[in-house]
Amino acid sequence: MNVLNIIYINHYAGSPEHGMEFRPYFMAKRWAAKGNNVTVAASSFSHLRTHNPELEGAKYKEEMIDGVRYFWISGNSYHGNNMGRIRNMLSFLRGLYRYRTELTAQGKPDAIIASSTYPLDIYPAHHFAKKYGAMLIYEVHDLWPLSPIELGGMSPKHPYIRLMQKAENDCYRYSDYVVSLLPFAREHMIEHGMKPEKFVYIPNGIEKAAWEKPFHTPKVYEEKLKKYHEEGYFLVGYTGAHGIANALDSYVEAGEKLRGKKIKLLSIGPGPERDRLIQKAHNLNLDDVVEFLEPVQRDRIPELLSQLDALYIGLQSQPLFRFGVSPNKLMDYMMAGKPVIFAIDAPNDMVKEAGCGISIPPEDSGAIADAAIKLSQMSEEERETMGRCGKEYILAHNEYDVLADKFLSVFQRPRISAK
Repeated sequence: MNVLNIIYINHYAGSPEHGMEFRPYFMAKRWAAKGNNVTVAASSFSHLRTHNPELEGAKYKEEMIDGVRYFWISGNSYHGNNMGRIRNMLSFLRGLYRYRTELTAQGKPDAIIASSTYPLDIYPAHHFAKKYGAMLIYEVHDLWPLSPIELGGMSPKHPYIRLMQKAENDCYRYSDYVVSLLPFAREHMIEHGMKPEKFVYIPNGIEKAAWEKPFHTPKVYEEKLKKYHEEGYFLVGYTGAHGIANALDSYVEAGEKLRGKKIKLLSIGPGPERDRLIQKAHNLNLDDVVEFLEPVQRDRIPELLSQLDALYIGLQSQPLFRFGVSPNKLMDYMMAGKPVIFAIDAPNDMVKEAGCGISIPPEDSGAIADAAIKLSQMSEEERETMGRCGKEYILAHNEYDVLADKFLSVFQRPRISAK
C-alpha cells in the first residue's frame, strides 16, 4: 500500500500525555506505525483533557507523540457551554485556515478527516480536500445539532442550531464517506442528505497493549481498596466523567438502599458535576456508602479496575440514544474482566450480547442497588465467568488494531463525494 499523508482534524483530540479524547491518538498511532504520515490537528484547549499543551504565547505548536505529528492551534480557555466555548471553536476553525501552509507541511494530503464533535470543521476540511484533491471523511461521534436540541433543549429555530444543521447536511454532502461511532445513525444521515453507500460503522475500542503492561507498585489506591476488601466490602466502581449526561444522581441515590450492607459505591473521575454529587452524598448521610476518589491517569485505569468487584455505567434516558452508543469506559470495563451494571437505554447493549453483567433501566437507583446486591451474592466463579465473556467479546470486536485497519481500508475505496 502506498504511503498516505493523512490529516485528522479533531478539536478535542488528546493523547496519553494530555488525556482524552483518545480515539484520534489510537487510530493515528497505528496508521503511522504502518509508514503513513499522520497529522492530528487540535485546539490547544479542551475541557476534556487532564493537561492541555503549553504554547507559551505561540499561535500554534508542532509536537511528535508516538510517531504522530500533533498540530496544536492556540485556543482560549472556557468553562461550561457559553460564549467562551464558542470563541474557542471559532479560534480553532480560523487557525485551520490561517496556518494551512504549516498544517500541510508534510506534503499534499491524501485523506482528510473532519472529526470534531461539532460539524463546522467540515468547511476547512472540504476546502483542503478540494485544493489538494484529497479524500474527505466525516467522522461522527455525536449527532449535531440533534444533541444540543434533545439534550440541551435548544430550539431548532435558534440561529446557532440552524447553522449547525446546515453544517451537518453539508458534511453528508461533501464527504466521500461517513464513519460513524453510532451503529443505528444511518437512516438519520440519509434523511439529511447522505448517500447510503457512504455509511461506515467503526465503533470505539480498546488498546490491548495497554492492558498487558505490568501494574505499578503499589497499585493506585491499593491500600484503601485492600482494606475495604479485608473488611468484607463488595466494591462497585464508576470511572470517568462526572457530567449531567452520566446520570450519577441515581448512582448516589442507590446508596440509600445499600445502607448497612457490605457494599460500597466508588466514583472516580473529574467533571463539572463532581462537587455537587459529593455534597449530595453528604446531605443524604451516605458518606460511608458512596465515596468519591480523585481521578487517576489513563495508564492506571487497568490496575484500578482490577481491584474492584463490579463496574457501573449509566447515561440519562434520552431519545438521542436511539441511534446507539459507543462509550469508551464500557470497553475498559469489559477488558478489565469485571461484571458490568449497564444502565443505558440504547438499541445496542454489548453487556447483554456478551453476557457480562446486568442490564437495567437508566436513572433507576433501586435497580442499581438491586443489581449490586445480586452481583455481590453471586459466587466468585460466576462473576469471573461474566468478566471473561466481556473481555473475549471486546477483543473480538473492538480492539484498535482491528478498528484502525478497518478505517485505513476506507481510504482505499472509490470516492463518491458530491460533485
